[in-house]
This record gives sequence, structure tokens and C-alpha cells, in this order.
Amino acid sequence: MPFTLPDLPFAKEALAPHMSAETLDFHHGKHHKAYVDKVNSMLAEKGLEQASLIEVIKDGKEKRDKKLFNNAAQIWNHSFFWQCLAPEGSTRPSGKLRELINDDFGGEQALLDQLAKASAEHFGSGWGWLVLNGNKLEVTSLHDADTPAVHGLTPLLTIDVWEHAYYIDYRNERPKFVKSVLENLINWDFVGQNLDGKGIERADQSQNAKADIIA
Repeated sequence: MPFTLPDLPFAKEALAPHMSAETLDFHHGKHHKAYVDKVNSMLAEKGLEQASLIEVIKDGKEKRDKKLFNNAAQIWNHSFFWQCLAPEGSTRPSGKLRELINDDFGGEQALLDQLAKASAEHFGSGWGWLVLNGNKLEVTSLHDADTPAVHGLTPLLTIDVWEHAYYIDYRNERPKFVKSVLENLINWDFVGQNLDGKGIERADQSQNAKADIIA
């Protein structure tokens, strides 16, 4: 079945001044929508009309179909990214998430500093990620549309560092954008919930496809 552009989990104006409604008009309403439309136009040709989004991503990767993989992975990455955000953020990390942050980074600020550095200094387009690798938290960045959903990692939090994520509001000041998002908009409740390994499923549930988790 065709995929749909998921609704934002907040009003377009709700993230201002850190992320403007105009940015979301373009980022969600045009860029994210374009990925959905491109994938839908390929499903019948690829014999993937009944596949979940994760199955489409895996098919594109396994067959080295860059067009299919890039557009499908961008649907998933963006759907996950919106869930990572909340107006004025949410409660601070707590419970098991806070314990892991303290154990693996020495505290919340050290984690934020490392994630900000990885995201702001990533060369070219891509994504900064906080992931769970086995039982350990790690910060990494991935190029273009690549996603931890195909690398055996549990995605917890992501920051979009493609230019369309920030250029309207911040021009070329990517570090300023990353800092503003990390300090003001992170939905830590969602991040903590992803420790159960179902972050992939939660992003998939926003699509017209059956949820599917990569082992």
C-alpha cells in the first residue's frame, strides 16, 4: 500500500523561535513529502506494494538500489526526527536513560556536547545520532540518507543536519541550529521509550504500512 506523509506531532508554530513554521512548511511539507511521493511512485515497479517501510529500505540496500534506499530511508529518518522534538522539550532524561547517560558519558552535558560536535561537524548532508549499541550508548553521524535502522543499532535520538533543516532560520550556522535544538526541543520522553528497541516500530507506525523491526 502507498505510504503517507505523517502529520507533525505538534503545531507548525509550536517550535518557534528555535524552528519556524516556515521551515516546517518546507522541511515537512515539501522535502519529506517529496520522499514519500518518490517511493510511492516506485513501489509497483519494484513489487513492493505490500512491504513495510523498513522492508522497502532493506530491499533498496540489499539490491544496491540507491534511489529507492535513499528516498525510503529519508522517509523513515524524518518520521523519527519529528518524534524526537517537542515544544520546549520535555522532562529531562530520567530512569534507565539517565543511568546509561551517566555511565557512558559522565552526565547529560557531556552527552549533549558530544552529540552537538558530531552533528555540527558532520561533513556534508546527513544525521547526528544517539544510538544504543548492545548495552552501550554511542554518538555517531551518518551520511546522506543512511540510517541506524540497517546497521543493527537501536536509534534513540537524531538531529537532521541537511541544509533544508536549518537554512531558512539559521542560514549557514549549523552549530547554532544544533545547539538550539538540543537545548530546547528534545523530547526526552520519546528518547527514553526507545531503549526498548521499538523506536523503529514507532516511526513505522506513522506510515500506512505494517510495523516491522529489524533484528
